[in-house]
Amino acid sequence: MSYWQIFMNNRPGITELTAFTAIVRHSSFRAAADELGMSASSLSHMMRALEERLGVRLFNRTTRSVAPTDAGARFFRTLSPILCELDHAIADVGTLSERPSGRLRINASEIATRILMQWIVPAFVERYPDVNLDLVTEGKLVDIVAEGFDAGVRLGEALAQDMIAIPFGGDGRFVVVGSPDYLARCGTPKTPDALLKHRCIRFRLPSGKMYRWEFERHHETLKLDVPGPVTLDHTGLMVEAAVKGLGLAYVFAETAQSEINEGRLIAVLAEWTPSFAGHHLYYPNNRLVPAALRSFVDTLREIERQRVAASPGSFGYA
Repeated sequence: MSYWQIFMNNRPGITELTAFTAIVRHSSFRAAADELGMSASSLSHMMRALEERLGVRLFNRTTRSVAPTDAGARFFRTLSPILCELDHAIADVGTLSERPSGRLRINASEIATRILMQWIVPAFVERYPDVNLDLVTEGKLVDIVAEGFDAGVRLGEALAQDMIAIPFGGDGRFVVVGSPDYLARCGTPKTPDALLKHRCIRFRLPSGKMYRWEFERHHETLKLDVPGPVTLDHTGLMVEAAVKGLGLAYVFAETAQSEINEGRLIAVLAEWTPSFAGHHLYYPNNRLVPAALRSFVDTLREIERQRVAASPGSFGYA
């Protein structure tokens, strides 16, 4: 048997490599198996065979968790962009067909996903039924290339310079909101410092740190670690807590817009919460753009042109 035959016989296949990256992304054999459509036991057996073939342990396993070893983490960092390039190459070949198809993975925050779901996603799904749109909602910022995403959504101020970015939804803005009942009982704060004497609904970041409320007026900026009896890690729940009169909440305006419009919440300190660069769909500018992503970008741009042409507040944007 020739050296080339030995090499080909020992080289891991795409299925094994894709399964390996799925396990690292999910930190779970069961979740990865669900994504891949196979049993967790089969996936575990496949990974043990891969480790034997490579001659190195890729995972530290316990009865409760799985995590990559140093070698596994290094292999993942190297392998993920390669598999992503392969997916893009396959998708690019698909541009020769009449209709885009395949999977399109987009990473976005909960708020951004709600905006996309309200108008852009329905139009896209209607036009391109052969595309499987996979929207992953996370609070933390991720490396979309390393994590195998085709695109992501971030606020304009958080974008890397080597990305192509398409703005949508207009400028963003955070608001401090409280229920009419709470403001009647506890008073309306006139300055950010007054919040230190109020009951505030605090927000825990994905890192575990407490978010400090940010304010700006006339080039003066403040960051406050506000007090409060309730801490949450979901902005929708923060809005619900504010409606129930549990305290003041500091949330993205889009999240609380319907409650403000209906009079269940009142925005305060508006002069201290200016607008900023809103959401952008972004993707690397140094690679081929899959047909499905190009179609999504075209749909987003069309909807955004309609939003700009329409009256303010249309399409549900704040």
